[in-house]
Amino acid sequence: MQVVFVGAGPGDPELITVKGQRLLNQADVIIYAGSLVNPKLLQLAKQGASIYNSASMTLEEVVAVMEKAVAAGQKVVRLHTGDPSIYGAIQEQMDLLDKKNISYEVIPGVSSFLAVAAALKQEYTLPEVSQTVIITRLEGRTPVPEKEKLALLASHAATMCIFLSVHMLDSVVEELISGGYTPETPIAVVQKATWPDQKIMRGTLATIAQTVRDAGVDRTAMIVVGNCLNNEYALSRLYAPEFGHMFREAK
Repeated sequence: MQVVFVGAGPGDPELITVKGQRLLNQADVIIYAGSLVNPKLLQLAKQGASIYNSASMTLEEVVAVMEKAVAAGQKVVRLHTGDPSIYGAIQEQMDLLDKKNISYEVIPGVSSFLAVAAALKQEYTLPEVSQTVIITRLEGRTPVPEKEKLALLASHAATMCIFLSVHMLDSVVEELISGGYTPETPIAVVQKATWPDQKIMRGTLATIAQTVRDAGVDRTAMIVVGNCLNNEYALSRLYAPEFGHMFREAK
């Protein structure tokens, strides 16, 4: 496979997958997603590899670099932050490669919403609290489908991980409350999860906007909201002695 989309993980360079690291080591051409990718990962490139920052490139320019490299028999890694399948804009790249009959592979990565759970030392799916995780963002310059408006999603009262929206936090809070979360619902904002300068801010829907403003955070942060952030939950049945399953008989 000459073109590989690789998930770089959330920030810590050790969180790239073993396969992703190997392919990065072998690449002749690396196209990375700007400042969102830890520059330490680029140090894994072999000597002589061509490295491009896609932040200043158009879709057509990115694919043109891939096409030229493939024609020359070179291996290409398209390095995306987190997992490429979540807000990675890879579909349009893959579609253009399909039109050009260029084969490719996708290597998953650790998404930032999972890194945030680790930073918070938090399980998203607590028994009798929430068994659903919603991944979304607030509508901005790019619209969202009508049935995916934040207030409608909030009506489920599930655990919600909100990408790309911290700069609109006041609007996020307004939508969440209008959708059914109470002002006392716990919420956390984590900036640059797993990076050395990671920041964690906690509060409620009533307090979080001011807390985040005071911290000067307005980008590269994930919002997590839901009652999973409380300390009250039922114990999992999985390890209960009276709960039998295919690997253990009930006692």
